[in-house]
Amino acid sequence: MAALLRAGSFVGVVLVLVAIFSGGRVNSESAGEKQALLALISQVPHENRIQWNASDSACNWVGVECDPTRSYVYSLRLPGVGLVGQIPADTVGKLTQLRILSLRSNRLSGRIPPDFSNLGLLRSLYLQNNQLSGEFPPSLTELTRLTRVDLSSNNFTGRIPFAINNLTHLTGIFLENNAFSGNLPSINPQGLTDFNVSNNRLNGSIPTTLLKFPASAFAGNLDLCGGPLPPCNPFFPSPAPSPLPPAKPLHKKSKKLSKAAIIAIAVGSSLILLLLLLILIICLRRRRQRTKSPKQPKPVVGTRNVAAAGEAGTSSSKDDVTGVSGEGGAERNKLVFFDGGVYSFDLEDLLRASAEVLGKGSVGTSYKAVLEEGTMVVVKRLKDVVVGKKEFDGVMEVLGRMKHENVVPLRAFYYSKDEKLLVYDYMPAGSLSALLHGSRGSGRTPLDWDSRMRIATSAARGLAYLHVSGNVVHGNIKSSNILLRQDSHDGAAVSDFGLTPLFNGSPAAPTHRIAGYRAPEAVEIRKATFKSDVYSFGVLLLELLTGKAPNQASLGEEGIDLPRWVQSVVREEWTAEVFDVELMRYHNIEEEMVQLLQIAMACVSTVPDQRPAMQEVVRMMEDINRGGETDDGLRQSSDDPSKGSDSQTPPQESRTPPRGGVTP
Repeated sequence: MAALLRAGSFVGVVLVLVAIFSGGRVNSESAGEKQALLALISQVPHENRIQWNASDSACNWVGVECDPTRSYVYSLRLPGVGLVGQIPADTVGKLTQLRILSLRSNRLSGRIPPDFSNLGLLRSLYLQNNQLSGEFPPSLTELTRLTRVDLSSNNFTGRIPFAINNLTHLTGIFLENNAFSGNLPSINPQGLTDFNVSNNRLNGSIPTTLLKFPASAFAGNLDLCGGPLPPCNPFFPSPAPSPLPPAKPLHKKSKKLSKAAIIAIAVGSSLILLLLLLILIICLRRRRQRTKSPKQPKPVVGTRNVAAAGEAGTSSSKDDVTGVSGEGGAERNKLVFFDGGVYSFDLEDLLRASAEVLGKGSVGTSYKAVLEEGTMVVVKRLKDVVVGKKEFDGVMEVLGRMKHENVVPLRAFYYSKDEKLLVYDYMPAGSLSALLHGSRGSGRTPLDWDSRMRIATSAARGLAYLHVSGNVVHGNIKSSNILLRQDSHDGAAVSDFGLTPLFNGSPAAPTHRIAGYRAPEAVEIRKATFKSDVYSFGVLLLELLTGKAPNQASLGEEGIDLPRWVQSVVREEWTAEVFDVELMRYHNIEEEMVQLLQIAMACVSTVPDQRPAMQEVVRMMEDINRGGETDDGLRQSSDDPSKGSDSQTPPQESRTPPRGGVTP
């Protein structure tokens, strides 16, 4: 009995210890990390770009990123936010789980605190373009997991320590534009691929371990030699400048100038004045001619190159603008970030970012841009835009206000004569089109019914929000513009919305290039409407139900579209033949599939006035979801007050979005 009691008490102690050591790391970052961040901002003067809510979790603050379990602060990125002064001790040094730290492009000064040695898990450190001083921080040589270190463009002095070799994982170190002096040590981490110590005060020969780097990595150090620089020659130092020959005694002459000399000087001065006057007249005439017939501004070379390579520029903060190019006059074109954004990077960051083409759509080409610190955004390069800058800015102002969990937010835009760029969040889960139609061969995991309903309902909520709360016509509904979410149970979000006004009803407008989704009347009136959006969404529902792409050729009859094919099959009472064969393996969903098919057929009615409004479509789809309950909470019981009454339908002309998913 005593043994059992001892065993029970031991288990109890173990459980208590587990609770102590794990309980504080489940829901949010530690209180110490949050207080350290608040102390940093309270002690360092800064411009009004950092507005952290002390009552909110630090994981939700701009520039702060936590690990997936929200247990600790994973990265701190505050570039270009106007931080001024020294980095206080007991602030950043308390973020012991930090992997990425970026405080670059501020006005930080003084020495790096010794408690940076506590950041034992730090991998990337970006402190360039500040006013930091002192010797190379010894605390950094203790951070053995560092892979990238950038201390360039500061005021560091003293020797570069040999202890840098302690950083065995180092792949890049940038120390250019400082005042480091002395000999260059033999730095030789095995994975080192990027190295720069240019524009310092280093001397002596370049170590053999660094000879693999180009001359540009060592340029600007006048006393550095060897390797890619001119060779060192200790036996023949540079000869001292030879002394000037002794001056010959001058014969004393009369201090007075002769008449001939005075006349020569006067004539020479007159000729010089006449020549200068002639040059001035020529310059004035050329300037006058240039004013009368101004030349067209040259295209934006930098932005053109970036867009052609899949990269684009951005502003220095979420509410600032950075001039990128000029277009007639002193006013410069600007890339504008909207208020409430989550990004803090500048134009140079995106110019240096690697880019990958995600797809070429009807409104332009989309690229994934990966910044050097790991931040990923989507840059869309628009084509065939016909409106001017004022109209473009007006459309962007409206779209930038759209905030809803089922709408992909527009973060920034850029307008110039040659380039029109949009910046969105990157959605790593991809699009509905890729998930539904990608690799339907053996080994594919079918898209189950609950997932299809979740995606369809969340997309409907996003579209209804645009219609009701934003008064915005999407104009480009298709499965590749329905992006999947990973961070919630809300399924998906709609993207590329509200861009049709930029094409001004031209033949190049996107409503005329989306084969299979366009409403019949959109072809005639050359304008997207709320009702044409409903038609396109109905086609999207048919795509989810049938598993067939709207422009798919194998619909049984050449030239037939998806709605007519479904109608022909249903007319022959072969309704079961409509549904995707991948859905046949799931049981007890036939009634729900038929109900969703009826909603889709109402949406694709050829008569626009017979199509339901999107808020009504949301209500009908939520009625289907109330038929059961799932773990994700999408299907809710009929007594859920957030969903309204089953028997009530919001009036079509109402400006109030239906409850339970359409409110922002």
